[in-house]
Amino acid sequence: QVQLVESGGGLVQPGGSLRLSCAASGSPLERYIVGWFRQAPGKEREGVICINAAGRIRNYADSVKGRFTISRDDAKNTNYLQMNDLKPEDTAVYACAADRLIIECPPDPTMPRLGRLFDYWGRGTQVNVSS
Repeated sequence: QVQLVESGGGLVQPGGSLRLSCAASGSPLERYIVGWFRQAPGKEREGVICINAAGRIRNYADSVKGRFTISRDDAKNTNYLQMNDLKPEDTAVYACAADRLIIECPPDPTMPRLGRLFDYWGRGTQVNVSS
């Protein structure tokens, strides 16, 4: 069973950038699809973005399109979420999730169905966007 650990969260000013890391152990992450999810205070969890083993990316949240990007470094067995032009509404707990059996990132962003398709989850890391 693969284990996922997020890092890189913290406090950042609006307009700033932050890169989150999702480090995997126990299994090669290159064989998994990897998705990032977030849950803002008082809000339901939502899907943000996903990447599959072939490098194909699917965006789920329109509010972050063009500002957030996902990438993977198979040599380091780590996935990254690059967040640019951060806004206060981006404040949330960000978690990475992975699944080995799914080849393509699911096309439907509707929760909770989307989240339930991912078998492995990290604990999440807090991102606060505030001045």
